[in-house]
Amino acid sequence: MLYEVDKHSGIPSYLQIMNQIKKEIIMGNLKEGDQLPPVRELSTIFKVNINTILKALDKLETSGYIEAQHGIGFFVSKNIDLKKGIVDEIRNCVEKLKKEDIDLETIKLILEEVWKDGQFSE
Repeated sequence: MLYEVDKHSGIPSYLQIMNQIKKEIIMGNLKEGDQLPPVRELSTIFKVNINTILKALDKLETSGYIEAQHGIGFFVSKNIDLKKGIVDEIRNCVEKLKKEDIDLETIKLILEEVWKDGQFSE
């Protein structure tokens, strides 16, 4: 579900739009071949200028998430295949962290440090 950008978050609107569309692809709500709403409709949904929408779509196209078909629109160009159960694993982990009253910012810091460490066991 796409929703209005937060203009007070400090995160540029085009990045928020990109992240929302990526999230929809990753969660399987938008699949390969699905057409995105028209640019004007996206502008209304996100409550931003059409140029902001076009910037976000251009960056998503450059990164391979979507492709433009001239005169037709933008389409999802790839599925992000998460291994079955990965989202469930993340949900379970988040549930445990919430039970321990660990706030989101702390979780982000921990995740970033673990990611940077780069030593993963198979």
